[in-house]
Order: sequence, then C-alpha cells, then structure tokens
Amino acid sequence: MTTSSSSATSRSLTRSEYVSTLPPWRRLLAMVNWRPVYDIEQRTKQHELNALASEKRLNLLKKENERLAALESRMDALLLNADSSSQTPPATGSN
Repeated sequence: MTTSSSSATSRSLTRSEYVSTLPPWRRLLAMVNWRPVYDIEQRTKQHELNALASEKRLNLLKKENERLAALESRMDALLLNADSSSQTPPATGSN
C-alpha cells in the first residue's frame, strides 16, 4: 500500500479546483467574486516556493565552494611540498 505525500504531488490548483474545496457558503462568496485576492495568494505561494528553492541552491553552492577551496589548498600544499623536496634533474643536453 503506497501513500502519496503532498510534496510529491504539489501542483497549483486551478480556480475551479480551489473553489470546489471550499465549504458551500464560501463557494457562494467565490461565485460572486468576493475573494479577488486568490491569484495574489497563489503568486505569493509560488514566490515563496521559488525563494526556498533558490536558498537551497545557494546553500549547496556555498558548500561546494568550501569543499573546492579545501581541495585547492590541499593541492597547493602538496605541490609546495613536492617542489621543495624534489631536486631538479640534471640537464641531458639532447634536445
């Protein structure tokens, strides 16, 4: 038996779908266009979702930048260590 979460099936409701979820007295008010802010509320929800997604992406990018900076510093340390411990090979003169 599988259950579906609301986040897995999150999609915008159309106006008629939204109105059908309302109690009868509220449907009557919606029929006479008592609530013209529905579209504004839907856009606000969408902007909030977009802001959350952008914030998550930004956090992932920050973590990736930190990881890359750490790797770069380790590579620099390895290169400096390799340069200081190795001697240059003698020139062979056969070019």
